[in-house]
Amino acid sequence: MDRTEKRAFVASLADVFADTSFVLVAQNKGLTVADVSDLRRRMRAAGATYKVAKNRLATLALDGTRFQGISPLLKGPTALAWSTDPVAVAKTAVEFAKGNEKFVILGGAIGDQTLNVDGVKALATLPSLETLRAQLLGLIQTPATRIAGVLQAPGGQVARVLAAYAKKDEAA
Repeated sequence: MDRTEKRAFVASLADVFADTSFVLVAQNKGLTVADVSDLRRRMRAAGATYKVAKNRLATLALDGTRFQGISPLLKGPTALAWSTDPVAVAKTAVEFAKGNEKFVILGGAIGDQTLNVDGVKALATLPSLETLRAQLLGLIQTPATRIAGVLQAPGGQVARVLAAYAKKDEAA
């Protein structure tokens, strides 16, 4: 890479860090091309991006962003993964790390909060953003459904009482 390519790469990576909500740092020492391709395919399916970057250039891109706390993790052969859905990246990385011991998760960051390996694994156990939204919507709709049922119950009871009186009068 010449200087202009490096500047462009640092600028594009800084733009990515400005737009994303989660960045994962992993060590990819000894991964085969097939393994990396498989990992990239999994990340893409989860809506994430996986990129191997030179540590110096990644550190330059991290300076001044909310993710600069992960700069000390950038030592040795490292790769970055990011997405707007932090759970998707963490789940994909943790699942891949279980099947491949050469892929080691070093940590990550959600905004200003830096996470260690255990923090990333804990994040991977959370439900996805879409699932959380669905659960929240269900919680919001449940009280409304109950209120509607309670409001309809007295009217239904009055209607049943009136119907019973009408049947009684018809029978008499």
